[in-house]
Amino acid sequence: MQLKLDHVGIVVHDLDRAIATYEAALGVQCERELLPERHLEVAFFAAGESRIELITPTSPESAVSRFLEKRGEGLHHLAYEVDDIAAALERARQAGLRLIDQEARPGAHGAVVAFVHPASLHGVLTEFVQKVHPH
Repeated sequence: MQLKLDHVGIVVHDLDRAIATYEAALGVQCERELLPERHLEVAFFAAGESRIELITPTSPESAVSRFLEKRGEGLHHLAYEVDDIAAALERARQAGLRLIDQEARPGAHGAVVAFVHPASLHGVLTEFVQKVHPH
């Protein structure tokens, strides 16, 4: 398996303000997306072959709301693109990692995603991303 960084997730309080800052400072444009089932709004910026994801909760029910309350704004997770998310989860299970998601769930841009608990990877919340390619 070749490891490819898909994106770096950054949690923010005010998505509009964060987008304006990133666009002005880095000269990049974003793509916004609502993820109502996860109570999130996200914005992605291209960063070479990877992306930066700005994340804000749209409801106190979101796990990101709890993250913001405890830790404030900042780095939230690293996401790696995988070809087969079920195989990636099984590999993680076999390695003894603690999974947040036992199976993939819907993510941004029509992808499927699954998270590994930060305690398993030295304090870093890790996301596997399998992009869905139209046939």
